[in-house]
Amino acid sequence: MFAESEMRVRASVGVAMLTYRAREHLPHSLPHIINSPLKPRVLVVDSSSKDGTVEMAQQMGAETLVIPRRELNHGLTRERARKHLGTDIAVMMTPDAYPTDEGMLTRLIAPVVEGSASAAYSRQIPHDGADIFEAFPRYFNYPAEGHIRSFNDLHRLGVYTFFFSDSCAAYSNRALDELGGFPPVLAAEDAIAVAQLLRRGHRVAYVAGAVVKHSHRYGLKAEFRRYFDTGYIRKVYRDVLSAPETDHDRGRLFFRSLLRELYRTGSAHLIPYAVLQTGVKLVGYRLGRLGPHLPVAIRQKLSGQDYYWTSEVFRQLGV
Repeated sequence: MFAESEMRVRASVGVAMLTYRAREHLPHSLPHIINSPLKPRVLVVDSSSKDGTVEMAQQMGAETLVIPRRELNHGLTRERARKHLGTDIAVMMTPDAYPTDEGMLTRLIAPVVEGSASAAYSRQIPHDGADIFEAFPRYFNYPAEGHIRSFNDLHRLGVYTFFFSDSCAAYSNRALDELGGFPPVLAAEDAIAVAQLLRRGHRVAYVAGAVVKHSHRYGLKAEFRRYFDTGYIRKVYRDVLSAPETDHDRGRLFFRSLLRELYRTGSAHLIPYAVLQTGVKLVGYRLGRLGPHLPVAIRQKLSGQDYYWTSEVFRQLGV
């Protein structure tokens, strides 16, 4: 593994953080990035917040770029950010992912710098005070041991092979250039890009030693909308994201594991809610799979991103 000084010489690093009304998060997410020994270029791309997000980011030492809310797109906005940065390595973050120390970034990019992977993502642990429904997905999806995956793992790991998170992830810009960059999508730009990289023979790393605190408390309505968007993307990009073990297989494993955890922790009284939550996710996902055949007005009402369906991107691409 290269020393930190060697990393600075061998690869330039840029961090893009997409924000909207994120003022409360910046004091927790930006300092460890700005003060990283790597001295990265830090860019906050804000979707026209009115809460002082941009001003705070500037005061903390980040560059800023403001775009209209209607122009936000999970893929194209990140593509715009990485082009703006122009560094060898592009790190994508969300403001609610809090690095646990100043060395996180160094550890995250190490596999990309060393050439053992073309993309890497961090371990996520729940925020302090998270309840079991917020915390368990972090433990289920982000184990304590890191690993490197290739397309050859598809039959062993199924759809998990393509699992990735731009909440805190690093990419080789050269590798992304091979794909033409991030695609213009409703959601899951990370999984799509990684699936394309893996299919081209690249490898991706899960870096368990690079830790951020990141979790969400979603209500049932929010869960439904998130899974509608997921189902929609899985349908549109079914060829890219296809795997022997399907989303339903992964979902069943998650549900069984959650029930065992509820029993183990003496929280069996929460099982009815777990069943209800899972049912809501499943209905949202299945409706999302039907989404391409639904009227746009219906998609907009069911989606978690109503602005997407009236955007120029959607008008041009229709997907």
